[in-house]
Amino acid sequence: MFSSTLHTLRLRLHSSMFDALFAPRKPRHPLLRIGIGLVGLALLAVLLVFGVVIGAGMLAVGLVARALRQPRTRPAAQADVLDAEFRIVDKPLLR
Repeated sequence: MFSSTLHTLRLRLHSSMFDALFAPRKPRHPLLRIGIGLVGLALLAVLLVFGVVIGAGMLAVGLVARALRQPRTRPAAQADVLDAEFRIVDKPLLR
């Protein structure tokens, strides 16, 4: 019963013009097909170039900001800091 209901619903949607709104249709004329394809490739190339230019600009601004920033100096040693020697202990084996 559930299958027949879905089948009926699918046929109703398919028979209406609702699905035609979202289905891309290729034009039949060969020159128009080539033209639309070239417009799509041009749009893709423009977006790619803009992405590369924006990315390079972000990297350049970051490098310039880092170069202009004052170098941070390490704070002087404080009197209440302990000096000690450490040794690395191996992990115990699981048995």
